[in-house]
Amino acid sequence: MYLKKINSPSDVKALTSAELKALAEEMRAALTKKLSIHGGHCGPNFGMVEATIALHYVFNSPEDKIVFDVSHQSYCHKMLTGRKDAFLYEEHYDDVTGYSCPQESEHDFFTIGHTSTSISLAGGLAKARDLKGGKENIIAVIGDGSLSGGEALEGLDFAGEMTSNFIIVVNDNDMSIAENHGGIYKNLKLLRETNGAAESNLFKAMGLNYTFVKDGNDIDALIKAFQSVKDSSSPVVVHIVTEKGKGLSFAEKNKEQWHWSAPFDPETGSFKFNFDGENYNSVTAEYFLKKMKADKDVCVITSGTPAVSGFSPELRKQAGSQFIDVGIAEEHAVALASGMAKGGAKPFYGVYSSFIQRTFDQLSQDLCINENPVVISVFEASVYGMSDVTHLGIFDIPMISNIPNLVYLAPYTKEEYIAMLDWATEQREHPVAIRVPGGSLVSDGKAVTKDFGKLNKYEITQKGGGVAIIALGSFQGLGIKAAAAIEAKTGVAPTVINPYYITGIDEEMLEGLKAEHGTVITLEDGILDGGFGEKIARFYGSTSMKTINLGLKKEFLDRYNPDDILKANKLTPEQIAELAAE
Repeated sequence: MYLKKINSPSDVKALTSAELKALAEEMRAALTKKLSIHGGHCGPNFGMVEATIALHYVFNSPEDKIVFDVSHQSYCHKMLTGRKDAFLYEEHYDDVTGYSCPQESEHDFFTIGHTSTSISLAGGLAKARDLKGGKENIIAVIGDGSLSGGEALEGLDFAGEMTSNFIIVVNDNDMSIAENHGGIYKNLKLLRETNGAAESNLFKAMGLNYTFVKDGNDIDALIKAFQSVKDSSSPVVVHIVTEKGKGLSFAEKNKEQWHWSAPFDPETGSFKFNFDGENYNSVTAEYFLKKMKADKDVCVITSGTPAVSGFSPELRKQAGSQFIDVGIAEEHAVALASGMAKGGAKPFYGVYSSFIQRTFDQLSQDLCINENPVVISVFEASVYGMSDVTHLGIFDIPMISNIPNLVYLAPYTKEEYIAMLDWATEQREHPVAIRVPGGSLVSDGKAVTKDFGKLNKYEITQKGGGVAIIALGSFQGLGIKAAAAIEAKTGVAPTVINPYYITGIDEEMLEGLKAEHGTVITLEDGILDGGFGEKIARFYGSTSMKTINLGLKKEFLDRYNPDDILKANKLTPEQIAELAAE
């Protein structure tokens, strides 16, 4: 077996053409086995097997530096750079991360998990090399889907003025996470159809040299192309056409579903876990499909991740022009929504918490200063969300809740979430964001009659005394359990409050608590610094009210167990009861 003998890229260089092709098949077999057991990014890695082999055959990593965009296609790179055991042996599957990681290997230069970054990062390496008088090759690898991101276009624009070695490998599989959207893809299609010979060429227009590889899964063709640009003295794009999911039949047929996959049966492609049942993604899609049918002004916007709002390809067809995919361009999505709202439309934007971090300026400048009534649902904003260090969803509260004019809401139940969507979509006064609860969907069947237009009015969900627990959003359930633990420990039932509003405080209620309470505990499913609890602590700062703010420590976590993190931050009912009794 060739793969077992690969300990560094030098071992790749020693193989013949036939042996390299055999290595590719072994790598696909290893990917299939690991991903069927462990889950992970299928489509991007299966499509990049040959290109990764060819890159390491031609270039001399780590002296020559390869930077992968998003790096969700870096599994193949890891196999060839001393980390093959993490793909061959189940007991080592968790030895590596799902993205490039400098702590793992000298062949990785950045921890990357967000899109459209590689050209700028690699451009920085190239500029530093030039300043230091180096001669190594700098290679950025970017998928066509990532080219819709503004940072990628900024990077290309910068590269067009460079006068030294800089190689940009564009992996074109005619896909983003879902299908591609945007005018740039018309040019890529034209280049594919003309074998790169079309006079209209985006890359040449930016001042870059250009090489086209029709079959980006042909190792020999790739090696020839990479050899032709190695040690080049000016920036060049190598445009390779690959098949996303190549070699995994069901990933080839359903590229969107198999971009990332949970564990599956490698023979049938059926998932090992049952994903049926209601969740906040499906609830969102169901709500807006009904809303769009009744009101043509309502529209749903996504930035390349339609599944976040529950919109499958079939549901997108039903929505028609009222569903708008702007490609992987979160900044544009927010500004577009603001413009649409100004024009009288009722736009909704669904986005992962990790990705809305890219839009602070647009939220502040384009949206909130102008007070346009856009609705944004922020998904996976929770300790129970994605756990890779590049995809953490726990930083949104300090970022979003401190922008003036924005109303940021935190529901606990499905019913509260729908009621907030309903109010936010129809009101015309405020930009509104909704922090979709983390963890399992909670539904109590209770009708929500609250008028969310009366801003910053909290609700008491359990009347008590001594201790008041203000539990935000998805931590309302934790607050209820903590109250029971406190009552069992002290004999006195605490008050439990659902605050709903992250962006403001209910001064009247907080003032009223002073009469029968000596302690207020805040619970929030996010980092404490700059968060919700600090607003409460600041209100009580000059009084005798004891305030205890509980949430998450400000830190970059990676591949964690939520229960461990909650315990480390004293966020269990028993720990909260202990703190209340001190």
